[in-house]
Amino acid sequence: MRTPSSGFPNEAASLLAVSPRRIAAPCGERSKWAAQPYCGVAKWKLSCAVVGPPRRAEAASRRRSMISGMRGIISYGAYVPFRRLDRADISKFFGSGGGKGTRSVASYDEDTTSMGVEAARVALRSIEPTTAVDALWFATTSPSYADKTNATTIHAALRLDRNTPAFDMNGAVRSSVGALRIALALGAGNALVVASDIRTGLPTSADEADGGDAASAVIVGDGSSGAVIAELIGSGSATEEFTDRWRVPGQTRSKLWEERFGEMVYVPLAIEAWNAALKDAGVEAGQIDKACVSGTHGRAVRVAAGKLGLKPEALADDLNATVGNAGAAQVGLGLARVLEDAKPGQLVALAVLADGADVLIFRVTEAITSFHSVRPLSTQIANGGSLPYGKFLSWRGVVNVEPPRRPEPNR
Repeated sequence: MRTPSSGFPNEAASLLAVSPRRIAAPCGERSKWAAQPYCGVAKWKLSCAVVGPPRRAEAASRRRSMISGMRGIISYGAYVPFRRLDRADISKFFGSGGGKGTRSVASYDEDTTSMGVEAARVALRSIEPTTAVDALWFATTSPSYADKTNATTIHAALRLDRNTPAFDMNGAVRSSVGALRIALALGAGNALVVASDIRTGLPTSADEADGGDAASAVIVGDGSSGAVIAELIGSGSATEEFTDRWRVPGQTRSKLWEERFGEMVYVPLAIEAWNAALKDAGVEAGQIDKACVSGTHGRAVRVAAGKLGLKPEALADDLNATVGNAGAAQVGLGLARVLEDAKPGQLVALAVLADGADVLIFRVTEAITSFHSVRPLSTQIANGGSLPYGKFLSWRGVVNVEPPRRPEPNR
């Protein structure tokens, strides 16, 4: 059992500071959330105050001051299902669609929660069992349940202490990098960030072929309980509202706008966030040793990656040829991919394009030499087995097959 949690005294403050909420007020005024201590307990009250235009420089300074000090990655883990679908089988079956390479496929009895548990177990078993877990966040675009908190199931499976809070951050691919940023912004304690996704689409669609099922887990801390193997030294973000990819609740497939439109919006956002992260870290693009660029828009990701000023050898494998795009889990998979081969002193970067752009830059520490994953991502990718396309369609519920002719067991 994990060490009992001490909680986060400044958790609410961190949440609000990372993503300040401003709501409309009469006569062009703005309202803001303010923290007011009461009897030693942080009680949050809505206070209205007239404020001027948003001070972007001050806001950026506040965010940089929050994400500072020796805080970073303590451990990581990944889970890639055993089964692989050869994309060429799609075109053989329908005469269109498909492509080159393979994608990972969750089994008929797996869901995002069970896969998240597997990834979290890898992360926890790769470090000392006495390492504390003070909070758990779970991000996915395909939760097993609505209304119910899925993170509590992961919490139970991992046998975390009752005092350890567990929260969902669901609904969008960007939720996973958001959870990671919040964990990195916390002033103390260790946070376990789990992301998992099952990606699908209509037969012959790009989402069906290019998607992938996987889960990732990252433990973030300040070194007080577990050594930091990659320290966060800079971050950047750019957000803009535009309709590129969306899915109405209750539907299983996403709808997409024209690719060129998304590229025109995403690439400038990626460059803006990238430059902000470099400035925050005090480094230049040529100093980055490894970078993983991922996102929901494949064309924009490829174009943006070529405009970041990276050395040709610095761009890491995005795993699209073997696993596919794992949605919310992709950022954690990318982190696992670059850290598996990282050396002390190297700079690694993560760039995520999803409803905006987010960039995180880490410096690998000496502790990476003594860190060994109990189940490396590269090993899981190499050990996959093929899955017939018909079986894939059956598991996804696209086609119904004759059930076994035997009585249902007593329940």
